[in-house]
Amino acid sequence: MNSASSISATDGRTDPVRNMKTQESINMSIYAKRKRANLIGLFLSMSAMTLGLTFLLWILSVLFFKGFSAFSLDLFLNKTPGPDSLGGGLGNAIIGSLMIVVSCTLISTPVGVMAGIYLSEYGQKSKFSELTRFLNDIMLSAPSIVIGLFVYAIMVAQMGHFSGWAGTCALSLIAVPVVLRTTENMLRLVPLTLREAAYALGAPRWKVALTVTLKAAKSGVITGILLALARISGETAPLLFTALNNQFFSSNMNSPMANLPVVIFQFAMSPYDNWVNLAWAAALIITFAVLGLNILARVVFSEKDKL
Repeated sequence: MNSASSISATDGRTDPVRNMKTQESINMSIYAKRKRANLIGLFLSMSAMTLGLTFLLWILSVLFFKGFSAFSLDLFLNKTPGPDSLGGGLGNAIIGSLMIVVSCTLISTPVGVMAGIYLSEYGQKSKFSELTRFLNDIMLSAPSIVIGLFVYAIMVAQMGHFSGWAGTCALSLIAVPVVLRTTENMLRLVPLTLREAAYALGAPRWKVALTVTLKAAKSGVITGILLALARISGETAPLLFTALNNQFFSSNMNSPMANLPVVIFQFAMSPYDNWVNLAWAAALIITFAVLGLNILARVVFSEKDKL
């Protein structure tokens, strides 16, 4: 009797220990399984990143090697050469691209930012706002050549000639949806408590939107503007139907204007080695301009945030 009771007591004492060991073994197996899954996911993500960086560095290295070989002072001072001629440069194309892109930025930035502010601050439940968002999403995914054909039909065909203003309008139709969508998304990330604090101090709604909400989302809005600028800097199809090209220096926006994307398109397919080298140099100039502008904007705004 005593032995039976002692055995039952011993079993009662050992059962919890066995249960704990069993639970520990189950936990260790789950931990090992999760660790294996984490290692596999980490390996796949690192492989994808390495693959992407490899192709990116490959493209940049070829671009730098081919582009730097054509760099010289004449590249920035001379106009584009004629067929089967030596020398020449990209001075007229650089000036034309600067004028078109700057004009486009001056048009698309205020329009996109103000429209984004309206959709974020005033148009949460409006039918008009929903329609605007729908049309903006369509414009974001619209092929650039379709936009170029549209501007050709309503401007170039009506005026009877190509012009820099037509190219500016075509690029603005590409840039505005990018700025609008980015501005709206960045403003929606601003905490509601920040707006409520400004309202509690008696600030009107328009002043809260411009001086509080927009200021808090400044970095994101600037990023959206830079994204739009980077996209329009290399667009070729809209300019083929609007600004076309010009072999000579011209500052008249009401006439055909030389620009880097169209020069790259025309020169890269030519049988002349001089033209091909200039196309590589033009591609490198656009790359340097976009990278330099991004770096400058980040440095300037990071310094302002510190102050």
